[in-house]
Amino acid sequence: MTSTFDTVLIANRGEIACRIMRTAKAMGLRTIAVYSDADANAPHVKLADNAVRIGPAPATESYLNVDVIMDAAKASGAGTVHPGYGFLSENAGFAEACADAGLVFIGPPADAIDLMGDKAKAKRRMIAAGVPCVPGYQGEDQSDATLMAEAKTIGFPIMVKAAAGGGGRGMRLVEKAEALSDAIKTARSEAENAFGSGDLILERAIVEPRHVEIQVFADAHGNFVHLGERDCSVQRRHQKVLEEAPSPAMTPALRRAMGEAAVNAARDINYVGAGTVEFLLDKAGAFYFLEMNTRLQVEHPVTEMTTGLDLVAMQIRVARGEPLGLSQDDVALTGHAIEARLYAEDVGAGFLPATGPVDLWRPASGEGVRIDAGVETGGDVSPFYDPMVAKVIAHGSTRDEARRRLVDALKRTALFGVASNKKFLIDALERPTFARGAATTAFIAEAFTEADLAPAPLTADDVIAAALLLYCRSRDAACETATALAPALLNWASATKISTPYRFAHGDMDFALTVTPIDRNRYSVAVGDEVCEAAVERMEDHNAVLTINGVRHRALFNFPYAGGARIQLSLDGRDFDLVNLNAVYASAVASGAGAGAIIAPMHGLLVEIFVKPGDAVAKGDRLAVLEAMKMQHELTADIDGDVTAVHFEPGVQVAADALLLEIAGAKG
Repeated sequence: MTSTFDTVLIANRGEIACRIMRTAKAMGLRTIAVYSDADANAPHVKLADNAVRIGPAPATESYLNVDVIMDAAKASGAGTVHPGYGFLSENAGFAEACADAGLVFIGPPADAIDLMGDKAKAKRRMIAAGVPCVPGYQGEDQSDATLMAEAKTIGFPIMVKAAAGGGGRGMRLVEKAEALSDAIKTARSEAENAFGSGDLILERAIVEPRHVEIQVFADAHGNFVHLGERDCSVQRRHQKVLEEAPSPAMTPALRRAMGEAAVNAARDINYVGAGTVEFLLDKAGAFYFLEMNTRLQVEHPVTEMTTGLDLVAMQIRVARGEPLGLSQDDVALTGHAIEARLYAEDVGAGFLPATGPVDLWRPASGEGVRIDAGVETGGDVSPFYDPMVAKVIAHGSTRDEARRRLVDALKRTALFGVASNKKFLIDALERPTFARGAATTAFIAEAFTEADLAPAPLTADDVIAAALLLYCRSRDAACETATALAPALLNWASATKISTPYRFAHGDMDFALTVTPIDRNRYSVAVGDEVCEAAVERMEDHNAVLTINGVRHRALFNFPYAGGARIQLSLDGRDFDLVNLNAVYASAVASGAGAGAIIAPMHGLLVEIFVKPGDAVAKGDRLAVLEAMKMQHELTADIDGDVTAVHFEPGVQVAADALLLEIAGAKG
């Protein structure tokens, strides 16, 4: 007879699905993935022992559809369901559906999910249990008049919050009474759209607090422990960005008090499994209950790295009915861990989610570094789901060691093809306020100006690095076709050295330069009137070490297309996608099509075509405009001649290396 716990279905996607599968497999369990049409080739599908399609790309038709997930569990023979976080993880109806279907839900009882999922109910319960709470209003009377009156009693500034849900939706900070009416209206509307309930609560705003949460665990035998705290103060629009354990503000006495309050909260609601009790910690050291998340947290790895415990394994064992097997005295914290959430987003455009292909994903590795990812090279970031692609975590014996390791790991992580917040994360970790452990929830708003969030400007060193890497790539490709070429002859010439020109575009910036080899590894590079010496010390497997003007740089790189018209470059943690304007015809030449073949240097929108078959053109004439990477690139004739063919109409998307039009050279 098959045991209920032989097979676990992970009702989720992305990095958390992969992370749960790794532990489940290590425990000898068979794993089942579910996937939407958008995720048919996703990493979590490939990692699972089996996978079941659950519907179209929209989450409401797939990952949020309880019925199809129940059908998937039945079809795959799963007896256990792990919800991960997000989606249905805090849906009491889903937990009940699992129980009704005879499935073990790896999470708390449905009534605990229901109670703590409603901020008003939860707060009333916590007040009754003696857990410190922020003064406010959490009553059932939801009339605007009552809310306005209660707000005046509480005093301003005040927080208006959706009673259901979280993640910053349905939440408004109100500084003055005259702004309250509009805040109630917008918060209620947002809450109704996001959670299906417009109920609100009011809380006195705690000015510049820390956001500190306690990880709790309970089993079905009445055992409760906490696993220390996590500081999640670095947030943007109430969304966590950096998390760490332990909190820089923590003292042993405060940890005992917060830990006891969190355990009391869990005990009061007869909690079972993993949960997180979140608190606001003010400048005076007073703390107040914020909410309880009845699931595994995104930031759970920092607790795992400081306690040495596998929280997913603990969840599974508790769901089996096993006791925790440890007491509070057994919990010991070692060192410090910090996590950064790596998002596909355009920081300079207000952190808008970014989508598109993942041309290269190359995560860092090393001592004390852990990366939980849900993407891979050749995959893509879908517009249908949360744009977090990975979590980069570092552990050290001290907080500063962990911080420095995390900065280094981010700099050594390549995510090319889609915009990311990597540079922003590095900047945040290196700010003095964060480095000394003084960041509050106001940190990002206070530490970053609009200029700080703008894209990194392209420098001469950046384009020199790009040119050197392209030069070496072309040289090495040529060497591979040569016979019996001695390494000592690399970059050697019997006559005058040959200089190779490059011209790079990035945004509205344009750099022209030439590269001239000096010896095997050294080069003279001219940028305008400036000439510098540079060296390629190492170049392999998308990694390079370069010296430019005596300064050593570490670079990550990728050539997304065979023609060499683009190079994706990360230099010292700053990412660029550069167009090599002098290589527009590289693909044509390589394919033998000749200079009269006009090739698309990259994927893009063909905005305009200025010629038609039969037109006579001269070298340098404008032929077409291709829009890619938010830039417009003019394609010009490389020879004199007549246009013999135009293969596309304006307004269409074309692939890299596509033959756009052809020119027959003039006969002389």
